[in-house]
Amino acid sequence: MSKLENVCVYCGSAPGREPSHAEAARAFGRILAEENIRLVYGGGSVGLMGTLARSVLDCGGAVTGIIPQFLEEREQLFADVTELILTTDMHERKRTMFERADAFVALPGGIGTLEEVVEMMTWAQLGQHHKPVLVANLGGFWQPLINLLDHMRGEGFIRETSDIRFLEAESVEDILPSLRAALAGEAENGDRQAAHAETVRRM
Repeated sequence: MSKLENVCVYCGSAPGREPSHAEAARAFGRILAEENIRLVYGGGSVGLMGTLARSVLDCGGAVTGIIPQFLEEREQLFADVTELILTTDMHERKRTMFERADAFVALPGGIGTLEEVVEMMTWAQLGQHHKPVLVANLGGFWQPLINLLDHMRGEGFIRETSDIRFLEAESVEDILPSLRAALAGEAENGDRQAAHAETVRRM
C-alpha cells in the first residue's frame, strides 16, 4: 500500500466555538477534492462532519459516509453523499471505516473523535495495521492529547519499545504531503523487508 486514494477523517458533529475549525474543514474538503482523494467519514450532515463532506462534494469530490442506524437522526444522516453505508452498530461502523481507508486524520472534535483516533493509534501500536494516523493540531487543538501521551511515556505506561506512531500537522495544507511521505516510507520499508526475506531464503 503506497498510494493515497481514500482518507478517513474523524471530526466533530458540532461546529465548535472557533470559526477557524469550520474554515479548516472546508479547506481540507477542497484539498481532498482537488487531489482526487475520496473522503471516508462518519456520515453525518451536522458540525464539522457536514462542513467537510459538503466541501468535498461542492468541489466535485467523492464521499463515502458510514453511519450506524441509531445515529441517523442524531447526526442527521447526509443522504447526498456519493456512497452511503448503514451499519448495525458502532463496531461495524469503525471496522468499515478502517477497511475503506488508506490513512486516518483527526480534525478537531469531541470524545468520539478522540476515541476513534486513539483506537487507530492502539491498533498500530499492536501491529494490527501500518496505515498512517495523523493528528491535525490546528491552532494547538490536540496539544493536550500530545502532552498526555508524553506524560504517559514519562510515567512508564508507554514502553520505549512500544512506540505510538502518529503524524502531526499544524495546517491543512500539510496533511496530505505528510500522509504520502509516510506511505512512501512504509512501502520502502516493506521492500527492504521483502528483499531481506528473499536473501534469507537463498542462504
